[in-house]
Amino acid sequence: MAFQWKKTSVLPGFGLTMGFTLFYLSLLVLIPLAGLVLQTATMGWSRFVDTVTQPQILASYRLSLGASLAGALVNAVFGFLVAWVLVRYTFPGKQLIDAIVDLPFALPTAVSGIALSALYARDGWIGRLFPYGVEISYSYWGVVIVLTFIGLPFVVRTLQPALEDLDPQIEEAAASLGAGRRQAFFRVILPTVLPALLTGFSLAFARALGEYGSVVFIASTSAGDAQIVPMHIVSKLEQYDYAGATALGAMMLLASFLLLLTVNLLQWWSQRYTL
Repeated sequence: MAFQWKKTSVLPGFGLTMGFTLFYLSLLVLIPLAGLVLQTATMGWSRFVDTVTQPQILASYRLSLGASLAGALVNAVFGFLVAWVLVRYTFPGKQLIDAIVDLPFALPTAVSGIALSALYARDGWIGRLFPYGVEISYSYWGVVIVLTFIGLPFVVRTLQPALEDLDPQIEEAAASLGAGRRQAFFRVILPTVLPALLTGFSLAFARALGEYGSVVFIASTSAGDAQIVPMHIVSKLEQYDYAGATALGAMMLLASFLLLLTVNLLQWWSQRYTL
């Protein structure tokens, strides 16, 4: 039997649309990324390794990855609660809260960064509530707060369709069989929406890993403190070290590619799981 590399469809125009798709992706994605890799290749392997393994760069990797992971974990928990409330309950102001969830999408990153840094500064409305000596803005925790803020919509919007498809009668059946609320949650609800939750977590993590515009206003700018990787990239561009900037960009590109590959695998697993 002959192998078919595409499914038969009654709709015409596959060749034309596929060609346009490849052209569009190449023009906007593949060609710029290829230029990044080629620019990095001009610096040589030894210089590349020295650039991406400097102590301050390794510290920025730990800060970016650690803060992004912490923000995504917080969103996985509280984003689940927000999505659950929006799907399962009806209350006054529900539409307003549902719209507020999308604010991190609509707000310019500079606006969110300035607002959060002002709120959590030592004399800010929230920062003054912390004990003396506890610094939120311009510290690791400030970075985590910003990355949590920008990642919340990814978890909520990914979970909402899965929770809407979850039939409440399944919970009622579990309760009729003697399962308590905790058992119904961990044995019925969570396994059903886990693929969507993992996908939302991965999207929030990937988004936080590449964030710069909002983090730069609340992250430390001191030379002795750890900085996120995008701040080092901008610093090298200001010093006209284009090869060094592209080397760090290539490392971020590799990390983003691995994360996006994970997201696609999770989406594929989710589709199989729900069939």
